[in-house]
Amino acid sequence: MEPVVAGIVGIVILIVLFILGMPVGFAMAFVGFAGFSYLVSPAAGLNLLARDVFSNLSSYSLTVIPMFILMGSIAFASGISSRLYAASHTLLGHVRGGLAMATILACAGFAAICGSTSATAAAMGKVALPEMKKYGYADSLATGSVASAGSLGILIPPSTIFIVYGILTQQSIGSLFLAGILPGILLSTLFVIVVAVICRRNPALAPVGQPSTFKQKIAGLTGVTEMLLLFLLVMGGLFAGWFSPVQAGAVGAAGALVIGIVRRNLTWKALKDAIIETVKVTCEIMIIVTGAVVLGHFIAVTTIPNMLSGWISGLGLPDVAVMAMIILMYLIGGLFMDSLAMITLTIPIIYPLVLALGFDPIWFGVIIVLVTEMGVITPPVGINVYVIKGITRGISLETIFKGVFPFLIAIIICVALLLAFPKIATFLPGIASY
Repeated sequence: MEPVVAGIVGIVILIVLFILGMPVGFAMAFVGFAGFSYLVSPAAGLNLLARDVFSNLSSYSLTVIPMFILMGSIAFASGISSRLYAASHTLLGHVRGGLAMATILACAGFAAICGSTSATAAAMGKVALPEMKKYGYADSLATGSVASAGSLGILIPPSTIFIVYGILTQQSIGSLFLAGILPGILLSTLFVIVVAVICRRNPALAPVGQPSTFKQKIAGLTGVTEMLLLFLLVMGGLFAGWFSPVQAGAVGAAGALVIGIVRRNLTWKALKDAIIETVKVTCEIMIIVTGAVVLGHFIAVTTIPNMLSGWISGLGLPDVAVMAMIILMYLIGGLFMDSLAMITLTIPIIYPLVLALGFDPIWFGVIIVLVTEMGVITPPVGINVYVIKGITRGISLETIFKGVFPFLIAIIICVALLLAFPKIATFLPGIASY
């Protein structure tokens, strides 16, 4: 069997294993090992598997993953998410749709110290949904805004997806973090505009809330202080070169712990739960990354990336058209696969093509994260939608997906703006490189 044919067969088998419910990391490792053993030799396959597993699980650079996850877990256990929402509520609660806008801003703030879409959606959903229900917000707007804004968790740094992308492509994680800041602010703003527009068109979706006094607004801003301190500590330290991404994650986790202790909101049980959650999520991500590395070596020997690059170059299409094809592929794949699985599966194939076409790899990382954001709120996978469904009662999946639709349009607009103006993503990393 020709290497290219073997590669195609391997990808088909991999998709079948996903459908059958085999864990993503193990499925990629199995197909990668079996395919490499077939094309090279069983002895080479065993050597590859042992080397990749050991090198990845003992890699110092990968310790950045548990550090940032721990920071987000402790921040949630310390009540930072609740105080962020309270602060946003006092600022925007009096506007029609203000609670949904406050939820979006609070999600953006929590994303800056979390790095996970599902964790952001769950943390803010537990706080915001009861409030919006109490004030008579439509179920579609309430659930749709939380599920969609939760997706900011993988765009606004620190982001686990940026970390994995940086590891797989050997790009600077610090540069990727910086690249996500302006697109994250842009998308948050677009989400707020979406709420304003749909509430203006249909005022029944959200009532006008009670205005807060100036004193209450000032007092509410203290809830933002902790998030800003953590974000500036982590990102400012990276930007200034005070510490590496791994050290930044450790400093952030320590900072969240100090805030929890000083605030006296962090109990021993909450800390224990945060550590257990960190271990679970870290193990899942590490296995997926290791499986992706094994699969990547198999894909490399099939020569599929080189053939794909040559075939697309031979079509004579403009670079923008090629990028549009890649984005469309991710959009379709995101309907059926988790964002992390999608990236780890496709990067070994797509990334060489992106470099060959001359696209900026940092910019491309932001584009891919934005596109995969759509996957976490679209059926049938839509993990954020299922997270929100799990913390609500009596609200159908159909209602939540209906509420998400306007926010999908905002993500599409954001992607289009980054395609037209790449500097939105590359401006801050460019400054940092001087």
